[in-house]
Amino acid sequence: MTSWYGPADLILVRHAESAGNVAREAAESSHAETIDIDLRDPDVPLSELGERQAKALGGRLAELVADTPLAAVWVSPYLRTRQTAEIATAAAGIELPHRVDERLRDRELGILDRLTGRGIRARYPDEADRRRYLGKLYYRPPGGESWADVALRLRSWLADRERATAGGPELVVAHDAVILLVRYVLLGMSEDEVLELARHGTVGNASVTRLRREPGEDTWTVHEYGEDEHLDRLGVEPTEHGRAPGRAS
Repeated sequence: MTSWYGPADLILVRHAESAGNVAREAAESSHAETIDIDLRDPDVPLSELGERQAKALGGRLAELVADTPLAAVWVSPYLRTRQTAEIATAAAGIELPHRVDERLRDRELGILDRLTGRGIRARYPDEADRRRYLGKLYYRPPGGESWADVALRLRSWLADRERATAGGPELVVAHDAVILLVRYVLLGMSEDEVLELARHGTVGNASVTRLRREPGEDTWTVHEYGEDEHLDRLGVEPTEHGRAPGRAS
């Protein structure tokens, strides 16, 4: 009996570098408590480097779909993902409509939004302690989401996605936590396994992750995870911005 998840090829892309990524790195470097960006998380645009990364990503996408055209393009509603999708698909010559789905949005951080790790420890020490106790998968900041909450909405999207497409590879432009948790859901990973994967680093900006399930099979396999060699190849600087507690991305 096969899994209810399908079709069988997913190309998952993290958005290119955003102005929020840059602001967060500046805050961490200066040991600030807050991230200096006056925008809602959904409204954060790409940086200038991010625009170049998105264009270079288009070259990689053109290679991936040269023999098998895409069946669908799915996009998080956040500005940085929509801009990445628009630039990359235009560069790749992909003319499919973009299906925006709010279930692909980044994790919501509630009261911890726009705080660095230092800021969280200084302003909400009880929350810092609670997060250490519960762990990344199950800790939910007040007004925000846990990784488990994000996984739940992704299970819903994955089920609907099967009914919405006729088969063939699909492109998904989203966020690092979303890509990590799609892998967690489709591969049936344990809490320990997903936390170990996260400890090895984040999914880099404008990187490509490919998950595949062969026809008639029940098991998904990872063919690429966070690959950004196409950026180096095209002379664009790669970045890997962390999944900090008070992310601005």
